[in-house]
Amino acid sequence: MTTGDNARKALADSLNGVLADSFALYLKTKNFHWHVSGPHFRNYHLMFDEQAAQILLTTDAIAERVRKNGQGTLTSIGDISKRQTIADNDAASVSAQDMLKELRKDNLALVANLRAAKELAGEAGDNATDGMLDDWTDQAEERAWFLLESTESA
Repeated sequence: MTTGDNARKALADSLNGVLADSFALYLKTKNFHWHVSGPHFRNYHLMFDEQAAQILLTTDAIAERVRKNGQGTLTSIGDISKRQTIADNDAASVSAQDMLKELRKDNLALVANLRAAKELAGEAGDNATDGMLDDWTDQAEERAWFLLESTESA
């Protein structure tokens, strides 16, 4: 395997981690969308739905970048669960404020993973992935900002 092949494999592994975290964050965001309650229900319900849709839109492009680098991508829920670093939340009840804080933390964790993948894209000479990672990072940072500004302690 050449150095270029190794760099593309490392990038693909990183992108598969980003993809797993994107699915985990998508599902958690939808979970909170379905279960939010309280005086700001409508605003949070709609914001969570918008954010979930934005996250889901990135997943196909992430997987296609992995494939364009000649590697395999995620194959199942089990594969996602092995690779995700964003923790699930199976609690029966979560306050709206805790939902906002948890999703903010998770979006910032995704930003860190996207930045790590961007470094690997540079090493692999993959300009297309490099540019796409900038867009996905901006989206995750914006989600984290909206979540911060929506918390009562902001």
